[in-house]
Amino acid sequence: MPKTTIEELITEGIQDRKGRNITIVDMTAIEAAPVAKFVIAEGTSPTQVGAIADSVRDYVQRNGDIKPYNYDGYTNSEWIVVDYGDVMVHIFVPEARSRYCLEELWSDAIITEIPDLD
Repeated sequence: MPKTTIEELITEGIQDRKGRNITIVDMTAIEAAPVAKFVIAEGTSPTQVGAIADSVRDYVQRNGDIKPYNYDGYTNSEWIVVDYGDVMVHIFVPEARSRYCLEELWSDAIITEIPDLD
């Protein structure tokens, strides 16, 4: 059985709390990129964004034995970032996601949309 990647664990943690519009931005071929990959998702409210971020942290630690280096954004929970070194997780409320447009900022990356479960 192939080893589960951290992106897969993160995606499962997001889906576990009904996170939607999951996008993986692969920047491994971009020399100036700050990290290898972004995993971007959204929740419908600040409460759900916080729950999704908690789920990602718990799920990745429980199933991959990987702890984040850091995380931030819980104060207002409109945009929470979880830092796994080469992979950064960005969880937004929809308004903040459209305001910052991370996918457009890194549009020369390989962008993969993960279908919603429902």
